[in-house]
Amino acid sequence: MAEGSALLRGSSNHKVTLVTGNDGKRREVQACLEGHVLVENVNLDLPEMQSDSVFEISRNKALMAYDITKSPVLVEDTALCFDALGGLPGPYVKWFFERIGPTGLIKLLEGFDTRRAYATCVFTYCASPDVVLQFEGRCDGRIVEAPRGEGGFGWDSVFEPDEGCGQTFAEMQDEEKNRISPRAKALVALKAHFCL
Repeated sequence: MAEGSALLRGSSNHKVTLVTGNDGKRREVQACLEGHVLVENVNLDLPEMQSDSVFEISRNKALMAYDITKSPVLVEDTALCFDALGGLPGPYVKWFFERIGPTGLIKLLEGFDTRRAYATCVFTYCASPDVVLQFEGRCDGRIVEAPRGEGGFGWDSVFEPDEGCGQTFAEMQDEEKNRISPRAKALVALKAHFCL
């Protein structure tokens, strides 16, 4: 078992601090890890490095969060990557979404032949500056022609995963989304690594 595994599993209550101010993310993480790990939440206003790599962004935030909390942390970063735009908006999707909303994201693809996209999520578990583990989940799909659905959060209404039976994440029940989303897939990888 890896050193990081022993640290997460080293106590009877398997506790980790999730660093997020996004209540939707918190609920999804808690639902996926329920019964395996006690997830405490802290909202830290961390500066986010500018990088095209969700791995670098997530790792950087995890190290900063660990430095503040001095306890094991779990940090997540996501990207929504449009094939037609060479992977943009990528990890910048949060800022794109805040500025132009779901309809604006869709309009970015006007004039392009493909609506193919993928969503990726990287969780970084940091138990110390020397123990940093990363877990990725990915979901291929397409950007729809108009926002659909009332559920979810962020860009869920514009992304239709290939595994989604023609539904956007925002049209799915939480249980379905938590089975196929990139966040869920990354958490499955985390649980497998820690034998949870």
